[in-house]
Amino acid sequence: MTSDDRSTRTTGPADGPAREQDGAPDGRAVTEAALFEAFGGVRGMVETVLPGLLFVTIFTVNKDLHISAIAALAVSLVLAAARLVGKGTVKHAFSGVFGVAFGVVFAMMTNNAKDFYLPGMLYTLGLGVAYIATTLAGAPLIGLILGPVFKENLSWRTRNPGRKKAYAKASWAWGLILLAKCAILFPLYWWADTTHLGWVLIGLKIPPFLLAVWLTWVFLAKAPAPIDVFAEMEAKEKAEEEAKAARERAAMENGILDGVAADLAKDITPQALAAEQPDRTGPRHRR
Repeated sequence: MTSDDRSTRTTGPADGPAREQDGAPDGRAVTEAALFEAFGGVRGMVETVLPGLLFVTIFTVNKDLHISAIAALAVSLVLAAARLVGKGTVKHAFSGVFGVAFGVVFAMMTNNAKDFYLPGMLYTLGLGVAYIATTLAGAPLIGLILGPVFKENLSWRTRNPGRKKAYAKASWAWGLILLAKCAILFPLYWWADTTHLGWVLIGLKIPPFLLAVWLTWVFLAKAPAPIDVFAEMEAKEKAEEEAKAARERAAMENGILDGVAADLAKDITPQALAAEQPDRTGPRHRR
């Protein structure tokens, strides 16, 4: 087996550390690519920040809730349309639109500009609690999110304890970071004005997110490699197909042999056997 074979083969928990050492650069590259895909990359960060930035900028200038809300919703729709035209990920295209739309609805209903940020803040609080709760329950949320991205699904829960531990650490990091962010934002929601809340929220969009993603990368880069359950299923299906083909070939060969035997049985009759059998008594009489 070559070094390339060792670095790309599917592994289980027992040979995970060896895989990590043999293919560490490849494993880190795969982790980076998976995180980039899962969280939307640079474009996803722009799409997250831009509607809120436009809202708070316009509101800071003219204090007009309606114009600010409509502008934020319009830019989120443009970003979503650009995603769809470019055949980007649909979830990133619509998640931003829904978030901004909920904020606009809340602000319009209460006629309070600060309520534009309330749905996002409540979502952040709920997500932080979910990261902590699922980790305590033994099913870290970050593993449920990234498992399909790494093609391991939920195999890490029972077959890859080292990876489960890494997911637990990453989920703790996400939960604590999001709850710390909420600890800053909710007091501002109650006591600060809309402009101050908006600019602080914009400032807290990217740095905590990058910190959480970086910690996730650190934990997963040191963890055993994921078990590719899709490759395992494909290998199992291939083995079953090969076994079925072998059985069919064996049955065909047996059928041919049975046919030949049947033909021979038809040719070999008792009369033919008697005619071909040598006369064993003749020589004794002659002697």
